[in-house]
Amino acid sequence: MPKPDPALIAPPRYPFAHTITTRFADIDPNKHINNVALAAMFEDARVRFNQASGFIGAMAGHRAMVASIGIEYLAEGYFPANVEAFVAVEALGRSSWTVVQLLCQGETVVGFARSTLVCIRDDRPAPLPEAMREGLSQWLLRG
Repeated sequence: MPKPDPALIAPPRYPFAHTITTRFADIDPNKHINNVALAAMFEDARVRFNQASGFIGAMAGHRAMVASIGIEYLAEGYFPANVEAFVAVEALGRSSWTVVQLLCQGETVVGFARSTLVCIRDDRPAPLPEAMREGLSQWLLRG
């Protein structure tokens, strides 16, 4: 995955934010936050976004499955500073949607992720239910 477009590294464009507390266990021998811990923070932020956006209730017999995720580690993060996670829907397709995320410590963007999720029904890709499409469209990347 190439480095993200600089226009995507702007927290005000992201409608959802969540603060994540770092843990001592997150650091590696170089005393910065381990890449695996950052990946878990992206997952935590995506799940909290799913809960806050209400899309889970709008799925009406469907489920979501992560089809792909790409992470760019852009700077080192450090314990004990909190990480601010930002999430937005980048695009809506017929049966999938793309979510973009930032992890920041202060003014420093430490990571960017892009995930493609697929709507599943009866173990097959299915069109997004209209209520889900409407709900997700409220969380589109700004500007």
